[in-house]
Amino acid sequence: MSHFEAFVLALIQGLTEFLPISSSAHLILPSEVFGWDDQGLAFDVAVHVGTLAAVILYFRKEVIALLGAWVGSIFQGRRCAEAKLAWMIVLATIPACLFGLFMKDIIELYLRSAWVIAATTIFFGLLLWWVDSRATQQDNEYQADWKRSLFIGLAQAAAMIPGTSRSGATMTAALHLGFTREAAARFSFLMSIPIILLAGGYLGTKLVTSGEAIEFGALGIGLAVSFVSAYACIHVFLKLVTRLGMLPFVIYRLLLGAGLIAFLLNQ
Repeated sequence: MSHFEAFVLALIQGLTEFLPISSSAHLILPSEVFGWDDQGLAFDVAVHVGTLAAVILYFRKEVIALLGAWVGSIFQGRRCAEAKLAWMIVLATIPACLFGLFMKDIIELYLRSAWVIAATTIFFGLLLWWVDSRATQQDNEYQADWKRSLFIGLAQAAAMIPGTSRSGATMTAALHLGFTREAAARFSFLMSIPIILLAGGYLGTKLVTSGEAIEFGALGIGLAVSFVSAYACIHVFLKLVTRLGMLPFVIYRLLLGAGLIAFLLNQ
């Protein structure tokens, strides 16, 4: 992998990890259009660490409060809004863990095709538009209960299908349940912390046992670029989503899916 390829792929990962536009749909483009090789496990670990660091740093106050309240609820029996939200995030993480454990091989074998990604990019883009246009937007993330959290967690699990978008699926589910756009985004971003941590740990374990050669220059670029781009993306999205809504991202998804289909038909 050249340093230019590392920069482009890390930028794509950082920008698309938290936007409702599907990172898998974008990461397939360089390989399909330019014929770039797979980036490898080490690079995957680097960009996961970069995006994880970005979301933790951006929500550092919330993360500290939630983690402290969660630990306090376990050892001291404390009950507060932060402890409840922390438990709801834990609950929302479970479906994706189970789905990944039992369905990962099937997804890798049968669903990682450009045609599947194009179809899911369009379908879940339309679903996001339909839900957003009808959303009541009454509640914030602290009003999540176990039923809502489980439903959003199931949406996150379904987003393991390439092209769906983890953030897109969880925001769609949260909007459907009456969250405001900003609350849906914040809950989705906070949910991403344990799932990215688990995914990064899994990839890190595979890397250690694989014996894959590591190119530290590309890894450094991947880590830095994914961190900066993800942090900026979170900040800008939260500022704009309440004013612009989800329609710009829906339009983008439809154009991207149509472009992928056109490219595949012309191959």
